[in-house]
Amino acid sequence: MLTKQYFVYILASQQNGTLYVGVTNNMPRRIYEHQRDMADGFTKKYGVKTLVWFEVCEEIEFAIMREKQIKKWNRHWKLKLIEKNNPTWKDLSNAL
Repeated sequence: MLTKQYFVYILASQQNGTLYVGVTNNMPRRIYEHQRDMADGFTKKYGVKTLVWFEVCEEIEFAIMREKQIKKWNRHWKLKLIEKNNPTWKDLSNAL
């Protein structure tokens, strides 16, 4: 049986720039949409297009809970989360 995957992710406008936390069940499609400004909203308004962190979840409930948790974090905690596994803030979308 094929397991469904969900992704919690953080996009950035640049290193230490504006951050966006989101959740999706199709990471390549969602990043494509963000990078091409296909939807009006926060990421388009602030130029937030670089995938700098993501986490894979098997249950949508956990993914949504994790997204909400991270959104409540202060900026310093989010920066530490990103820099723990991506200290150079490279664009991770190429690995998808």
